[in-house]
Order: sequence, then structure tokens, then C-alpha cells
Amino acid sequence: MLERILSGGQTGVDRGALDAALDAGFPCGGWCPRGRRAEDGRIPDRYPVRETLSPRYIVRTGRNVRESDGTLVLCWGEPSGGTLATVDTAGRLGKPCLVLDMGGLDDDAAASTARAWIDAEGVAALNVAGPRASGQADAYDRARRVIGLVLEAALTRRRA
Repeated sequence: MLERILSGGQTGVDRGALDAALDAGFPCGGWCPRGRRAEDGRIPDRYPVRETLSPRYIVRTGRNVRESDGTLVLCWGEPSGGTLATVDTAGRLGKPCLVLDMGGLDDDAAASTARAWIDAEGVAALNVAGPRASGQADAYDRARRVIGLVLEAALTRRRA
């Protein structure tokens, strides 16, 4: 059963996932680079992410993948850049990873696919990653909706 959302706090998918968790009162956190660096400056303090000792993004990616039971990657087309590095890191560490091409899915279908995968893999701590806002204009909004739907189902199960 899903218990926690992890993400790096970067603009786009990362913050969309964290905001969905915060909105739902769902436990969340994760790792970010030293200095809380993001493409728009410093990651706001309202995001409960911890700093690594390194300013390198790949270091925080590794921490988030390692501390999760599985990684959900939302992308548009083939993963590239930091998103591809996340997929590669999950593979190298032998961690389950689901890549969803959001260009071909609506939010309900993406959430349904993610929920089924989370259940099948027994993911309690879910790392969520994907492109920055500068790389995909609707990354934040779509991630927030998809993760919100995933969390809504998880919270409903908890109450049952």
C-alpha cells in the first residue's frame, strides 16, 4: 500500500507530485541538491526535501531512487536528460520503474496505470520524476492531477 511520495523538488513533475501529496495531507519528501537548487532558483522551504552534500542532480536522483520501492516517470515522448538519468539509475539499482508517455495518455488513464503498477510491485515509497517545467509546459499541472488521483485511491483504501 502506498505510504509516501518522494521527489527532488525541481519545477515541473517533481513539484507537481509534491504539491499533490501536500494537498492531500499525504507523507512526502525526498532529496534535492545542496543549496536546494532548481531551475527557478532555490526550492521553496514548504517542500520537505533534504539537501544532499553534493550540488549535482544525479546524486539526489540516486538517493530518491534508492530510498523508494519504485519510480514513476512521467514524460512526453522518450525520456531524455535528467529524466533518462532517473530511468537508468533505477535500472542500475534494480528498482522497479514505470515510464508513462503522457503525450499518449489522459490523466485518468495514467493514474489508473500507475495505481495498477504500484499495487503489482508493492510500492510503499514512490519516487516520482519527469521533465522540468521549462522542458514541458504542462508537466506540473498534469503531474499534480495524476498523482492526486493516485493518492485519492490510496487514501480511500486506507479508510476502508
